[in-house]
Amino acid sequence: MQIILFGAPGVGKGTQAKYLAEKFKINHISTGDILREAVKNQSALGLKVKEITSRGELVPDNIMAGLIKETLFSEKNKNGFILDGYPRTIDQAKLLEQILSELPNKNIYFIHLIADADVIVERLTNRRVCSVCGTIVNLNLISKKNECPNCKSADSFIKRKDDEESVIRHRLSVYENTTFQVLEFYRNKVNIIEVNGTDQIESVKENILAAIKN
Repeated sequence: MQIILFGAPGVGKGTQAKYLAEKFKINHISTGDILREAVKNQSALGLKVKEITSRGELVPDNIMAGLIKETLFSEKNKNGFILDGYPRTIDQAKLLEQILSELPNKNIYFIHLIADADVIVERLTNRRVCSVCGTIVNLNLISKKNECPNCKSADSFIKRKDDEESVIRHRLSVYENTTFQVLEFYRNKVNIIEVNGTDQIESVKENILAAIKN
């Protein structure tokens, strides 16, 4: 089973990817993980990535595609994977299409988590990180607004710059103008599973599983 998890920033892709990875015993792969692993292993592509990122530049699509191919074809992913955060552009989607066409035993699911922009903004502006243990919480979902539910530290929550409304609105605008086009690219190529990502976490899980089963 190969899953491409798609959706706007803040829609809950990471949460659902973690659950699906445990459920189906397959790896959750993000582009960030791929880059870090390549640099750590000091592969030929990894050394190129290190050189590029050290200059503060973005990794070109062709190099990123090479890293993704290495990862997807590795022994640890032979039973499947969940790809989160890629592709983000039409060019990346075309490169990924070629990579996936070479996979043996293809069973691809394209899962699109849908969410209203205002709901995402409301969700992310209420997100906080515990400065002591790193736990991420949503203030709307905890009873004690000034106490970490994990380590019980008081007044330890901080708000990341990424969770400021202006930053979130900008990221959503980029997604709408660039990344959302990827959905149309796949529209007639794969069976797209669409699930409301703003439901309760458990409901989203159940709806994804039901759609895969059907």
